[in-house]
Amino acid sequence: MTSPALELSGIDMHYGYVGALAGIDFHVNPGEVVGLLGDNGAGKSTLLKVMSGAHRPSGGTIRVHGKEVQFHSPSDSADAGIQMVYQDLALVDPQDISTNLSIGREILRKGPLGWLGFVDRKAMRKRSEAELDRLGVRTAPMTRPVEMLSGGQRQVVALARGAIRVSGEANGVLLLDEPTAALGYEQTRQVEALIRRMAAQGVAIVLVTHNLPLCSEVADRVVVLNRGSKVADVAVADTEPDHIVGWITGARASQFA
Repeated sequence: MTSPALELSGIDMHYGYVGALAGIDFHVNPGEVVGLLGDNGAGKSTLLKVMSGAHRPSGGTIRVHGKEVQFHSPSDSADAGIQMVYQDLALVDPQDISTNLSIGREILRKGPLGWLGFVDRKAMRKRSEAELDRLGVRTAPMTRPVEMLSGGQRQVVALARGAIRVSGEANGVLLLDEPTAALGYEQTRQVEALIRRMAAQGVAIVLVTHNLPLCSEVADRVVVLNRGSKVADVAVADTEPDHIVGWITGARASQFA
């Protein structure tokens, strides 16, 4: 049996005397999309920060592909094959698409210029085009500055950058924080299609969103948090939107009560 790409067991998070998470169990398998849902203050962002290495939990264990790990920083999480796509996208607006896709893994020019740190922009563009082709992504030319892109195109570039880093044999994990916030209908559909393609290539995806129709379209399973506790963990095909809303608001009893 294949181990989950990411598994959290008994995660507690305390800020002084305030408890933010209480004994959370969570997992996502390779090629699976899990919607992480809950109202404001439910603990979604805190749990996402634990997964991304931004916060160290007060208790519990984290496993990546069955191996127990400890994250002391986001770089530890990234080294383990976990990438976070933040709501603000964290793109470098004046730089072109290929440069944004290549941040942290630039190709240096050969010979003395490479020794001096000069990058090979032509090689980076060629690699970026091949990587986007593999993901099935069609966007603007590689030389176009990100600041000239539409909101949907910017989101696709940010998602693609994360997917490039976690796809392949490693079957990594992509954490998405409100990926369709402030996007229109057509742009949202572009993002939906990209999420499905990434999952089909084996990437495990955790999706935090308030957009329940988006979750219904792309998620295989939903996990609902309420006041720092997990109240539901169910396949999308086995539940209804009204039930999900009930768990989010607290009107429906926890599955684990």
